[in-house]
Amino acid sequence: MNVGVCYAEAERQLWMRLEVPDESTVEEAIKLSGVLKLYPDINLGTQKVGIFGKIATLETTVKEGDRVEIYRQITVDPQTVQRRRR
Repeated sequence: MNVGVCYAEAERQLWMRLEVPDESTVEEAIKLSGVLKLYPDINLGTQKVGIFGKIATLETTVKEGDRVEIYRQITVDPQTVQRRRR
């Protein structure tokens, strides 16, 4: 089954497609992608993950064509940024 895995830092982004076994979970797809070796700072215990912009659990089963996303921690309060722009 073909799925995508994405992760973005401020200065670079990664998006890859890979084949995973049927009934694979989000966590399995992430591990099979190799993204954890490329970005050792990713912590699946604390960072949220999703599929097509919707939060998912690591145990969620992926479907053909899904885009698995690993979300970064928010480092600045979005409301603070809005106030600075005014």
